[in-house]
Amino acid sequence: MSRPAYALLLLAACTACASAEDPQLEQVRKKVMAAIPGLDKNAIQPSSAPGLYQVQKGQTFAYVTGDGRFMVQGDMVDLSNGEEITEKQRKGARLQVLKQFGPDGYIEFAPKSPKYVITVFTDIDCGYCRRLHSEIKDYNAQNIAVRYLFYPRSGPDTPSFAKAEQVWCSADRKQALTQAKQGQPLNGPSNCANPVLKQWQAGEAIGVNATPIIMLPDGEMVRGYVPAAQLVKRLAENDKVGLK
Repeated sequence: MSRPAYALLLLAACTACASAEDPQLEQVRKKVMAAIPGLDKNAIQPSSAPGLYQVQKGQTFAYVTGDGRFMVQGDMVDLSNGEEITEKQRKGARLQVLKQFGPDGYIEFAPKSPKYVITVFTDIDCGYCRRLHSEIKDYNAQNIAVRYLFYPRSGPDTPSFAKAEQVWCSADRKQALTQAKQGQPLNGPSNCANPVLKQWQAGEAIGVNATPIIMLPDGEMVRGYVPAAQLVKRLAENDKVGLK
């Protein structure tokens, strides 16, 4: 899937879109699209704040006045309750992108009855990615299932990308991934049909620019390695917040 197609998925995740368009919306769209060529009209929607319209381009959000003249880029927060409105929409957009990867679209290391499921964008040649994977049993012991998507930081047509494809083409992907992260060579094919490019594009679409990136169940993006004991505490805290 191309990057523009991912942008459409992100736009579809907008939770602040009104069920019926107000009369001003089309006028605001015309003015904003004239000022920002190439912007899709569906990227401009009513916001949670009366009189302001939201503009989304990937993971970047801005807000425009009702006359379409003034724009402010940044995050919106509801001061009455502290809700981070923009970040909530980013989370939803990320989850929408991840939904395309079913059980056959990732490599999973999971306990029998996981309480939490995280998605990790990984690079075989990343030092902290290797450290995280070396502790995979610790994550599983905390009842955390780890779903891996590949994000070779060097991009397509590079040695790291080829290693990811070779892991995917192996008969035992889990074993091959572990071997590759230990620096062991792989002897399997690297030319099978595989989703590595699709996974890399997904990372690009949601703003992955380093590894490892840990995606929590609510769509929160955690950058870098986090020990299992620390991560499970964070997941439990997120559960408490979600219950409020």
